[in-house]
Amino acid sequence: MKDVMAWTTLAFVLVTGPALLIMGMMHTFSRKPIEQKYEHVAGGGLVGVFDAVWSPSAHEAGQERDRQTRRTAPAPAPGDPPGALEDGRIVIHVRE
Repeated sequence: MKDVMAWTTLAFVLVTGPALLIMGMMHTFSRKPIEQKYEHVAGGGLVGVFDAVWSPSAHEAGQERDRQTRRTAPAPAPGDPPGALEDGRIVIHVRE
């Protein structure tokens, strides 16, 4: 019985090892842009730590995407004039 388990374990390792290696290489060397490659990876938690260490460009791209998603256009105050018309377009001047 010990021989059967040993051979089964060895066969499992020899079959799954190369398969996992090939899948990992396919994922690593795929030609997708970084934003699409790591779309399913959450930005925080434990995965974010590993992403920051082993794929810093993907981590920085995720941070920038989060920053741009959270950024909103400034709304005018209730007392402000509606803006100016320039060439038929409304222009709102924002104070810095």
